[in-house]
Amino acid sequence: MTGAYLQITLKIADENRPAAAKVYRDYREPFLKGIPGALSKELLLREEDVQVLHGFDTAEHAADYLKSALFLNDVVAALAPLLAAEPEVRIYTRA
Repeated sequence: MTGAYLQITLKIADENRPAAAKVYRDYREPFLKGIPGALSKELLLREEDVQVLHGFDTAEHAADYLKSALFLNDVVAALAPLLAAEPEVRIYTRA
């Protein structure tokens, strides 16, 4: 059962959203198969931003993902040129 969520909110211009969706698709499986405690990953689109909601078994695993090579070297590097502002990162614990 999901015990924590990592929510990353990204400001991405409309013309860059297809490229951002590709990053999501490219790294979804490696995230789910290779990151300890990873349970789910969803892409949520709103007019004003894009959110990626990651489900984890614990908040500690969610925090660890933010320090992982997959996140820092691959995901962040691929998304950086597409961002219109700094991402907002939050970890929530399920009650």
